[in-house]
Order: sequence, then C-alpha cells, then structure tokens
Amino acid sequence: MTRKIIDARSGKDGDITHVKLQGNSRFTSVKKAMDMADRGELENAHTVRGPNAKTYLRSNPDKWKSNNLDDMAGDS
Repeated sequence: MTRKIIDARSGKDGDITHVKLQGNSRFTSVKKAMDMADRGELENAHTVRGPNAKTYLRSNPDKWKSNNLDDMAGDS
C-alpha cells in the first residue's frame, strides 16, 4: 500500500523537515518519509541522492505546482 504526502513543514533554513501523510493527523519526519520513499511506500515523492550533494525528499514531477513540497510548506 502506498501513501500520499498532503502537507509539509520546513525549518528556519527552508529545508523540509516534516511531511503529513494522507490519513494521519500528525506530521512524520522527513528522514522517515525518505525511508518510506526508498521502499516504494510513497506515491508522490522520492529521495534524491547526488554525488557530493545533500540527500533530500522531492515530490514527483507533474504539471501541478501546488503539490510541490516547498509549496505545501508555504516556502515559495
């Protein structure tokens, strides 16, 4: 069963720190969400790992801006 991210929170530096999953009343840490994404448990996000880059969670690309994690967190 896959889950969907419906909201996000960011820290003072603007990085996403927590996400809310559909059906949950509480936010989940981004670390746990990245683990879920790595196992294929998130339908609308994936973990990005680049050489010499910070690992982060990213929403899957589509034509909608409103479902981007930064938009959900109110950072854009």
